[in-house]
Amino acid sequence: MHLCVHGLGYVGLATASLFANNGHDVTGYDVDDGVIEAIRTGEPSISDPEFETYVLDALSSGLTASDRPVSADVHFICVPTPYDYEADRANLTYVEQASAAIADVLEPDDVVVLESTVPPGTTQKTLAPILSDSDLSPGVDFDLGYTPETVMPGNTVTEIRTNDRIVGGVDDDSTATIAALYEDIIDGAVHTAPDATTAEFVKLVQNAHRDVNIAYANMLALVAADYGVDVRTAIDLSNNHPRVDILDPGPGVGGHCLPVDPLFLGQDSEETTLIDCARRVNDRMPDYVITRLEDALGTVRGATIAVLGVTYKGNVSDTRNSPGLAIARRLAGHTRSERPLPDGGDNLDVRLHDPVATDPTLALQSQTEALDGADAAVIAASHDQFTDLDPQRVGELLEKRLVVDPLALLDADRWADAGFEVVGL
Repeated sequence: MHLCVHGLGYVGLATASLFANNGHDVTGYDVDDGVIEAIRTGEPSISDPEFETYVLDALSSGLTASDRPVSADVHFICVPTPYDYEADRANLTYVEQASAAIADVLEPDDVVVLESTVPPGTTQKTLAPILSDSDLSPGVDFDLGYTPETVMPGNTVTEIRTNDRIVGGVDDDSTATIAALYEDIIDGAVHTAPDATTAEFVKLVQNAHRDVNIAYANMLALVAADYGVDVRTAIDLSNNHPRVDILDPGPGVGGHCLPVDPLFLGQDSEETTLIDCARRVNDRMPDYVITRLEDALGTVRGATIAVLGVTYKGNVSDTRNSPGLAIARRLAGHTRSERPLPDGGDNLDVRLHDPVATDPTLALQSQTEALDGADAAVIAASHDQFTDLDPQRVGELLEKRLVVDPLALLDADRWADAGFEVVGL
């Protein structure tokens, strides 16, 4: 079949490559000329070597890029859905634009699949009416449905091929048709939802579940500090119960999914009190890390702080919503925070180092440059390189032997033997 993937970001490129590597003729469409040119020249901007190889294989198997939508048997919508915090709603502009582009080329018996994360009801209430401008009816003249992607950066190739899929259509025939598309090419199971809205709901439930569970661990860190309890020891002991499995606390929650997707559930429902609370807890953690730093230094005014790790999680290059950047920006007074900031932040020198981040807008420094003469270091991402840090070498560079380690990456006893104060959560 001929497939057209609308949106060649992380998810769209993975989806296009999946189908191209399984024998389908795939055209990727994007409005970004830079993205189109990179694909056409065989130089996609990907920091994950395995994923890059997978995309290059797809390009050699027939994946092409276009700066305009094309007719196809199947259309996939894989565009961003940012959250409008002022309006307190998802911004569906990109989904609407992609739907309108498809309506211009839609033909009878085509299939349209939405993969973007969206509020429940989007497929039925937003896509279907726009696509109907083609004078074709969803569920009658063409199939329409939703299936969420669940790939994790750093493990994209494995997960795009092996993760289970949830499929829900606007009618039973649409569900069956879309399910068959995935059954032919993935190793995971394909589960059918009763409708598209349920499938949309499931994706949000999955990410809200993870966010809430992380928030519980982070809340425990805050409470444990009030009692002088080491939170990680308490969690380890608690997890000896056969029905308890508490996660590890950390400096916050980042990425493009967990800090945003749970908010979609509250767009048309007021019954999200727990989710709203979890979001506040996780958003507060960068401030708490700064509080721990201030307590150890006495004050951060006039200090030089090295923030090690500005991606949202270990060993991935994605910096979106990263706790490390939140810590750095709040220290420098560049973003709103719930806690009082140092005077303007201008008297702080905040240095950034990350061995895997690829964001060209960041003024990243080498590890030596970031640490040299700094008063303290904050480790905000669990990169493998940071677990191998040499305390003697770091001690020679830092002005004060102080490291804030909210992820518990370091061997605290080893660093204490080297004269360090290691501050955790």
